[in-house]
Amino acid sequence: MIADLLYFVAGLLLVIGAVFSFLAVVGILRLPDLYTRAHAASKAGTVGSGLTLIAIALISFDGAVILRALVGIVFFMLTAPISAHLLARAAYIAGYKPCGETVFNALENREGNSSKD
Repeated sequence: MIADLLYFVAGLLLVIGAVFSFLAVVGILRLPDLYTRAHAASKAGTVGSGLTLIAIALISFDGAVILRALVGIVFFMLTAPISAHLLARAAYIAGYKPCGETVFNALENREGNSSKD
């Protein structure tokens, strides 16, 4: 009975994780510039992979697999947003301008940026 419930919850988490991963891919393909694409990839991709790893941890009855899944979730949560931020910051410093739809640019008038008009 409990195992059936765990399989159902794990399946639901896998579907939700797949939807988030799909939304990350759609964001990468459809959004206008590097900054919004990096945002979609880091946020939705992290949630999608995290939910998938939680589902794996739920259906696995092995402590080593559960521990690896939890370590994987922590790894994704620490590395994906930081790497997206560093890549976007490096692109901005290198001179890659945000798209014309960008309303607020916090780095525009900061000293040390080479992307001034």
